[in-house]
Amino acid sequence: MKRLDVAVIGGSIAGLTTACLLARSGHAVTVFERSAAALTGRGAGIVTHPGLRAVLARCGAPAGAGDLGVTVEGRRVLDRDGTVIAERSLPQVLASWGRLYGLLLDAVPPDSVRYGAALAAVESDGARVVAFFEDGRRISADLLVGADGQFSTVRSRFLSGVAPRYAGYVAWRAVVDAAALAPATREAIGGHFAFCLPPGEQILGYPVPGRADEAAGLCFNAVWYRPTEEAALAALLTDTGGVRHALSIPPGRIKAAVLEAMRADAARILAPPFAEVMLRAEQPFLQAILDIETPTMIPDRGVALIGDAAFVARPHVGMGATKAMEDAAALADALDAAGADVDAALTAFEARRRAYGAAVVARGRDLGAYLQAQQRGAAERAAAERFRSPEAVMAGTAVPPDIPRA
Repeated sequence: MKRLDVAVIGGSIAGLTTACLLARSGHAVTVFERSAAALTGRGAGIVTHPGLRAVLARCGAPAGAGDLGVTVEGRRVLDRDGTVIAERSLPQVLASWGRLYGLLLDAVPPDSVRYGAALAAVESDGARVVAFFEDGRRISADLLVGADGQFSTVRSRFLSGVAPRYAGYVAWRAVVDAAALAPATREAIGGHFAFCLPPGEQILGYPVPGRADEAAGLCFNAVWYRPTEEAALAALLTDTGGVRHALSIPPGRIKAAVLEAMRADAARILAPPFAEVMLRAEQPFLQAILDIETPTMIPDRGVALIGDAAFVARPHVGMGATKAMEDAAALADALDAAGADVDAALTAFEARRRAYGAAVVARGRDLGAYLQAQQRGAAERAAAERFRSPEAVMAGTAVPPDIPRA
């Protein structure tokens, strides 16, 4: 099989998984990451699925439940006063983004990641793909993989008409040291995938491993979805320095008035255990919820889009990391099957993954329908109510959708 020169743009979960698998198939792979250093310490909690663990094992990384994170046996829903009103048995392994990232970073070939490499432009001449970087570097590859996330530079170069669409609500994210929480809070939600469903809103949370650089054992990861009119986003996403952010504000840069309003609302409408998590969060994270769906994962000859560069599903699906890693595995499988014939491999990859990515996005829209409907008419709000019952929320959130994989 021909040994390919592969350039991977983006050094997060999708990019590192691609580098691991293609290097193990014998290809020469270089990852170009725009950040100046490794992405350690970023991200919050993720739900792992069997597909994620299978791909991680293929990368040569530890993939057991104990290697990744915390196993919970089930789910529960709390009402406003903290009473458990519904429960469901559903064992799952819950991890931190940093833990998964670290395992993948350890698995990539040494010196294969170039930091401080911000992509400026991409060209394809039909035989090779040429990437130009802001620091003046220029590289040529047989295959360029766009794994550079929802604001993908690679995608924008070839599919300029594809843009994120605001879903009508935002998410507040918080990670708190479990040891800092009251015993009653740890008892109520610390060992479960837990939910609270205020009118028109939703908060969920689950335990995750503490960061590797901290002595603490477990943390509690929470995500609070809140309908927000698009006109109000500008104020929410303008940071302490007056900079307007497109998607989210980094921790520590949210305006004091915005934080104070969030905490006041948490105390007023959330079940006490969840209110405590949001009140104790030192650096909560705020993001707008978006949909992204591309018409093709192969925007030009020799170019592939994977992970969030191709499709962004709302977080309710809990499939972001799994989908990205399965995309990378499907690309590696297609190249192996085609004997490194890039054109044939990309055709097969597209056939296998594009419909699946679109279906995951559609599933995310369904699960978030009642949150989005809060900005719409009474009839649409009523139609979306079936997605907000405790039973429906427990059954559908962060559960692999029953979608055929071609």
